[in-house]
Amino acid sequence: MYSVRQEQMKQFIEQENVVTIKALQQLFPDVSLMTIHRDLDTLAQQGIVVKFRGGARSVRYSSDPEFNVRMRENNMGKVQIARKALELIQPHTSVFLDASTTNLALARILPDIHLNIITTGPSIALELCRLHNPVVTVCCGTMNRKNLALSGQNTLEMLEKINIDMAFIGVSGCSVEAGFTCGTESDMLVKHKMIEKARTSVMMCGKEKLSCLMPFTFAKLEDADFLITDGQLPEEFCAASKNAGLKIL
Repeated sequence: MYSVRQEQMKQFIEQENVVTIKALQQLFPDVSLMTIHRDLDTLAQQGIVVKFRGGARSVRYSSDPEFNVRMRENNMGKVQIARKALELIQPHTSVFLDASTTNLALARILPDIHLNIITTGPSIALELCRLHNPVVTVCCGTMNRKNLALSGQNTLEMLEKINIDMAFIGVSGCSVEAGFTCGTESDMLVKHKMIEKARTSVMMCGKEKLSCLMPFTFAKLEDADFLITDGQLPEEFCAASKNAGLKIL
């Protein structure tokens, strides 16, 4: 049996889907951090929530929405982000595009210039078939039918052998505390690998994603070089980004 506080915590997590430890501390200001962790452990043991580093999520929450759902979300914002990203791309360089719908928007406006493009998104590769000059490489791996992304050990081994000038990486959630987050462990491993490999890493993040937290952190603010967004971000986040050396476009 769990306490009234744990019931309140359960209801809050189910309402928000995913919450940070900081949010729970604000909800229960008179409760110690250790007690909050104990409460989460109790709820997790009973199968009520899923606890992860920095927070917890409802067991009813299925993380990232499906690809066709994301294709209908914030399309104007994605185009704004894609146009800013286009200004960073130079001919005769190597570029990585992950399988995000924002990168699909970038592929749709990419000019026919000489590039080496590596992608984990089959839909992005198909879009790039309209161009003649870029050399397009599709990573091997296991297809996730939900987000249309390739991932897995074969993907990671292939990416380890590729040198990248600039990586453009979609973001599902972002906060000062948790950094850049995504919905699956497999996506996390691919995104993290590309940040390690690329000379310059660019996060593609709509302003609405700063109100989201996903279970898997693939990078902290200081790990990325650029953050491209479609609107004004909170002052606290901008200050933390500046301190981390992250340039916001």
